Amino acid sequence: MKFRTLAIHAGHNPADHLGAIMPPIYQTSTFAFQGVNRPGPFDYSRSANPTRQALETCLAALEGGTAGFAFATGMAAETTVLMLFRAGGRIIVHSDLYGGTHRLLESVFRELGVAASYVDLRDLTALENALTDGAQAVWIESPTNPLMNLVDLQAVAALSHRYDALAICDNTFLSPYFQRPLEFGVDIVVHSTTKYINGHSDVVGGAVVVSSPELGEKIGFLQNAMGTCAGPQDCFLVLRGIKTLALRMEEHNRNALAVARWLEAHPKVAAVLHPGLESHPQHGLAVRQMRGCGGTFSFLLNGGQTAVFRMLESVRLFTLAESLGGVESLIEHPVTMTHASVPPDVLDTMGITPDLVRVSVGLEDADDLIMDLDGALGEA
Repeated sequence: MKFRTLAIHAGHNPADHLGAIMPPIYQTSTFAFQGVNRPGPFDYSRSANPTRQALETCLAALEGGTAGFAFATGMAAETTVLMLFRAGGRIIVHSDLYGGTHRLLESVFRELGVAASYVDLRDLTALENALTDGAQAVWIESPTNPLMNLVDLQAVAALSHRYDALAICDNTFLSPYFQRPLEFGVDIVVHSTTKYINGHSDVVGGAVVVSSPELGEKIGFLQNAMGTCAGPQDCFLVLRGIKTLALRMEEHNRNALAVARWLEAHPKVAAVLHPGLESHPQHGLAVRQMRGCGGTFSFLLNGGQTAVFRMLESVRLFTLAESLGGVESLIEHPVTMTHASVPPDVLDTMGITPDLVRVSVGLEDADDLIMDLDGALGEA
């Protein structure tokens, strides 16, 4: 079945649930045994729940994986994946990444003996040099948050495997509709389902999809042992959102590209970081490995942080808030918001500067969004 059909039907058969068209919310902690020493297909909701199973099956189908797993948050998904590695292990991480992931690696897992080495994964020579020193995995974001840099997934996955390292990709910004990393050789895909997969800013969640049954067994064991799974109510909401994922992503993509092209021509904007623009240095790679660019991108404003703050105080339709991927448009300042936990010297190394603004373009009329930004830039 094609993507739009899978998004609506994968993981749910009404005949298994008294004809219910939507997967029911199995709001129960435990399930009756069929007899002594005879559990049914479900016994305890931490281990498995029918609503969660429907979501996990759907996620695996959309990413083209062998198994999917739903988690309470995106960070719970990342934490569970990182628990695959033990003290003394080393992970190569893209040098430009989400602030929450950096905090998890540096403040939690480094203390547990799992070291992260930061490498610009656009430089395959630098990656190979890092891999020769030994690594258990390579952690990819593509596009990166918030600089919108791309990683050649096929090349990085192949190089990782040459040195017996797993390739892990955070696919949150694009969703499986616009990018399917497993098709390029990636082993594990991670999502914050809070974002585009759910798409309605009313639930937090995470997901992991794996390429092999062996990895599925390991992640499934950790999910159960650590209790990081998503609850049935949240799974129901994410399943509800997935049904319109394809339609939403097309409109996010269309709106964001229109806004980005308008910003690129504005005299107060120094640069627009959007892979769909011909001016993006990796536009060719975007065309090769992505079906679209989603709704999130960043831009640099002339006048520095002072001008940025004036603009952020002046928007009326865009909402000043963290997160992304909802039907409403959001705007944020990475240095003081999503990446506030990252030390200033690390931000400088990443290239995340005070003049950077990130937008999540929603499903409003593009002309209205442009009018809002035009007025706010006038105040900047």
